[in-house]
Amino acid sequence: MKSIALVLTLLTSFYMNAQIEPKPTVDVRGEGVVTVTPDQVTITARVEHTGNNPKEVKQMSDRTVNEVFQFLKQAGIDNKYVRTEYMNLSKNYDYNAKKYNYAANQSISIQLKDLSKYETIMNGLLDTGINRIDGIRFTSSKEADLQSEARIKAVQNAKQKATEYASVLGQNIGKAVHISEFQNEATPRPMMRSAMVMDSNSESQTMAPGEMEIRVVVNVSFELN
Repeated sequence: MKSIALVLTLLTSFYMNAQIEPKPTVDVRGEGVVTVTPDQVTITARVEHTGNNPKEVKQMSDRTVNEVFQFLKQAGIDNKYVRTEYMNLSKNYDYNAKKYNYAANQSISIQLKDLSKYETIMNGLLDTGINRIDGIRFTSSKEADLQSEARIKAVQNAKQKATEYASVLGQNIGKAVHISEFQNEATPRPMMRSAMVMDSNSESQTMAPGEMEIRVVVNVSFELN
């Protein structure tokens, strides 16, 4: 019985050690980058009115916004591509005049699927009474597919690095045991390159879409054989 118990103890100890001892791994970071020329743009515009009467200020803002919506409808922009980002009415004190005044603000974002409409829409917005353009952002309609392509490139890059490290040591890599995608909060959206695009038939340029850079970074651990 003692011999059997000893054998069982040794087998259990061997099994536990085999379970606990991890295989050596090589941990690498891979990067995949895909560039594309943007084919759509989002314009963020704002109307702002000030005055002494809050009701009148709000009414002026509403009239301008209504004109904006009517213009966009006539320009063929679908309602689903137009969104009110925010609206507010604030009371402010003018220390020079020693009296209160009111300011009404309303921000609207317009997504254009056709970049050729950019100039027409921008001019039309100003004609309707929009007095602030807070920014434009270029995007691609193929962003989801390009993100997948960048992921594949990132994993391939990680595998290549791991293979190079292992070969120097006279070893080979095995299966991947861990993979994670690195999220960089500083670049939540694809970064814009400062590339200039000129139309040879145009005399002036008011927009430069440049190129979008879609970047994916992954961390991968491969078994080392």
